Amino acid sequence: MTKTISSSIQALPQRTPFYRHLYVQVLAAIVLGVILGHFSPNLGEQMKPLGDTFIKLIKMLIAPIIFCTVVSGIAGMQDLKRIGRIGFKSLVYFEVLTTIALVIGLMGVNLLKPGAGMHIDPASLDASAIAGYTKAAHDQSVVGFLTHIVPSTVFGAFTDGDILQVLFISVLFAFGLQLLGDTGKPLLNTIDLVAKAFFRMLKIVMYLAPLGAFGGMAFTVGKYGVQSLGAYVNLLVCYYLTGLVFVFVVLNVVARLAGFSLWKFLKYIREELVLVLGTSSSESALPRLMGKLEKLGCEKSTVGLVVPSGYCFNLDGSCINMTVLAIFIAQALDIDVSLYHQVTLLLILLLTSKGAASVTGGAFITLAATLGSIDVIPAAGLVLVLGVYRFISEGGALINVIGNGVATLFIARWDGALDREQLRRELG
Repeated sequence: MTKTISSSIQALPQRTPFYRHLYVQVLAAIVLGVILGHFSPNLGEQMKPLGDTFIKLIKMLIAPIIFCTVVSGIAGMQDLKRIGRIGFKSLVYFEVLTTIALVIGLMGVNLLKPGAGMHIDPASLDASAIAGYTKAAHDQSVVGFLTHIVPSTVFGAFTDGDILQVLFISVLFAFGLQLLGDTGKPLLNTIDLVAKAFFRMLKIVMYLAPLGAFGGMAFTVGKYGVQSLGAYVNLLVCYYLTGLVFVFVVLNVVARLAGFSLWKFLKYIREELVLVLGTSSSESALPRLMGKLEKLGCEKSTVGLVVPSGYCFNLDGSCINMTVLAIFIAQALDIDVSLYHQVTLLLILLLTSKGAASVTGGAFITLAATLGSIDVIPAAGLVLVLGVYRFISEGGALINVIGNGVATLFIARWDGALDREQLRRELG
């Protein structure tokens, strides 16, 4: 009897110590990074290579993981019409949600007026600090964005790590592989095996996540300083309140329609969210997010199509920060932006925001291009938010990750590609 009880106790799953959880380690690293950056700014700035190297390691794996996931998902499907249907539903969803995000951003900044009372003289602005962004903005165009989708070479997309180009090649390759029929099955099996190897590589790289988060946060606080937030408290409060409204009202409604609890989903991806907070990069969570969505019951083909395309076209957090920053600059410069010009800004951002992921510093460059096109708010005003933008972009990255996770589950449910029982088990 005693022996039976003893063996039963040993069979019980052992509880993992809290300090072994990745999100706990990353949170601790973030706190240490803030402390170092605050008390030793110079040393904090020198930690930048730690964060940069970790993000480079993640980006190194993103392209092959997207390629293998998309190819495996699409080539394994029998119904080609379904692929087009998922793509169409995704684009409709992205357009609706990014429009709502832009509108909420405009409403929040007009209600809270974070820039009112600053009375900054436009003539005092020094645009040299944002010269690089405005030059890149000058090169942005709809035609340029469309032609950018097609890479110069197949391998060029992978070496540059351009998500949109990799997605384009992956879809084409998947269709080609599917048309081969049974002849292509050995290659498809090989790609599945390669995908598993890359996910194991990702698991190894994630052991360095606390180090990357520490370096990224130490650099941010060391370079810009916690004290730099003081002058921009109103802007930060406005942005984060607006972001919270979008997540817990809009995305919560979407989650309910898809049949799951947003709060449980946030708890489920907490490690990815903490990682994004520490690195200020939504891309750092992309591979793990894809794996977790599959584990939640989404079909591999749906995850492979929706998540990478969402990182290009469904940047809800970036949309909010572009509208908030644009009107904040106008308020700070005492420029009265009429309803007509705000609607014009909204319509232009509906187009330009879709290209924000195709360039480094995408949201900032896209905003510079947009301000230059409406000729009401001077693009030079971006210098006012240059110092605080890093703290705003962190919030945007978090919203982007949450938004794309919710989008994938919603579209999977909409298309009948979601195992609802598995979803309940995982979130339960």
